[in-house]
Amino acid sequence: MSQTEGSFKKNILAVDDDIIVLTRISSILRNDYDVVTVNSGVRALKYLELEKPDLILLDIHMMQQDGIETLRKIRNTEECKDIPVIMLTGVENKDTVMESAKLGICDYLLKPFTSAELLKRLRRAFAQEEQEAEA
Repeated sequence: MSQTEGSFKKNILAVDDDIIVLTRISSILRNDYDVVTVNSGVRALKYLELEKPDLILLDIHMMQQDGIETLRKIRNTEECKDIPVIMLTGVENKDTVMESAKLGICDYLLKPFTSAELLKRLRRAFAQEEQEAEA
């Protein structure tokens, strides 16, 4: 489901400390979405002071400040607390999934992921958000 010319593309903030992952996300999404990439949780929070994306893709395991701590700070910011977040991780860890769920993520995606899987998860997150807005 590609968006038509002249319509506004949804904005996605991708946060990962691996440049290869960020490049891959950008190349997968650039036709259907406006993508901004940052390589740390600290930079993500700085970006969020200025802009409000439609969705955040957030890696869990990052240097400096991990994704859980970044998500906690996002949820404690009034302007950003309702932004849908999909967590990305290379390690499946039940405690991390539970912690993320408590902080209100809309999905969880294991790396490496396929292009089709990433696009499917994004469409599902946006459809879920639209349903909640109509309710």
